[in-house]
Amino acid sequence: MSQTVADWMSYELITVNPSTPIADAVKLLVERKISGLLVIDDENKLVGTISDSDLMWREKGPDQPPYMIFLGGVIYFQNPLTADRDLHKALGQTVGEVMTPHAISIYADLPLPEAARIMHDRKIHRLAVVDAERHPIGIITESDIVRAIAAV
Repeated sequence: MSQTVADWMSYELITVNPSTPIADAVKLLVERKISGLLVIDDENKLVGTISDSDLMWREKGPDQPPYMIFLGGVIYFQNPLTADRDLHKALGQTVGEVMTPHAISIYADLPLPEAARIMHDRKIHRLAVVDAERHPIGIITESDIVRAIAAV
């Protein structure tokens, strides 16, 4: 019998909403010794995630987009709107301003190897597990998948 995400995911959800202050989210991460939180809206639907990676990026700050001045004009080698978004994210005070929006989510009946493939291919460390209405019901992390491998 093949294992599914439901067999290994955590059903204990720790969530925040977009208006949660960054300091409160950081406190939750540290107190619970976890590396990410699911972000839900007022209808309890998944809208994003906030993780150590988002906070590390925030601490590092945005990079100045590469550009060159040519004949009195500025030529950007990257979209300057991206730099504007990154600056906004670095200065954000709420979860909604810093989070990674559009979190990748999966269903509990997904085979465990498929969840591992998604994490590996997308270079992410956790996946939200949602129901048909996009309400979070759990979370599965790389550590959960390693535990499953060790149990074989």
